Amino acid sequence: MSSILTNSSAVVALQTLKGINANLAKTQSEISTGKTVSTAQDNAAIWSIAKTMESDQQAFKTIQTNLNVAGQTIATARTGAESVQKLLDDMKKLAASGNRSDADFTKIQTDITAKQEQIAAIVAGTQANGVNLLSTNGVNAGTTYSVLGSLDRAGATVTASTIEVESLDFEADIVGATMTAITDTDSAATAVGEIEALLTIAINGAATLGSAGQRITDQVDFVSKLGDSLKLAVSSLVDADMEESSARLQALQTQQQLGIQALSIANQGPSAILSLFRG
Repeated sequence: MSSILTNSSAVVALQTLKGINANLAKTQSEISTGKTVSTAQDNAAIWSIAKTMESDQQAFKTIQTNLNVAGQTIATARTGAESVQKLLDDMKKLAASGNRSDADFTKIQTDITAKQEQIAAIVAGTQANGVNLLSTNGVNAGTTYSVLGSLDRAGATVTASTIEVESLDFEADIVGATMTAITDTDSAATAVGEIEALLTIAINGAATLGSAGQRITDQVDFVSKLGDSLKLAVSSLVDADMEESSARLQALQTQQQLGIQALSIANQGPSAILSLFRG
């Protein structure tokens, strides 16, 4: 049945064209923004997941920066500890040279005193960003240096994972240690034993800082890879496939042209009824 009041063919053609135009607009948006999901309206569930992952990824970038700073702080302390160890090694050699009756004990003691003063200067000056891991209370008037190592997520719950490093306190254990003055072979032998004990403290301390530094280096590598993984995961969720979008755009543009032609033909239907009334 044909009607001059309702053109059903035109209604169908118009609805089809509206659908094509909507898909075309979405495809053009994907191409211009590079994303299939750019707002919560596009896909609320995917958008929510992606934003959470993006937030974590940005947090991991900050954590990585902080870990790098912490790594340099610990490396500074380790360098200082190794320097102290070398000076104690020199002191041990000097003290050992005093185990001879004709040794110049005064000169030996003078040299050892100079080494002790140098050690004190190193311990006092080995600091980075105001943190001195070789002094008594060199970490904000405390002894524990901490840095955020990771954020452990379990659903909506996030737990902070912290790396802590205890200061060595060379200020008290080495600089503040009492050592026998070398005046003869007996005192030289005693001094060798005392220096050996200090040397053990320095070696163990440097090794501890080395282990802590390696742990932070490993954590930096892990956080970096984790951040990259999150970035790729977000990309897989929201980024548009540009090849697919380009092909779909061309197809929709063709459909749009055909839809316009179909609507034009449908709109000509009522005027054709006039031929029925011509004599």
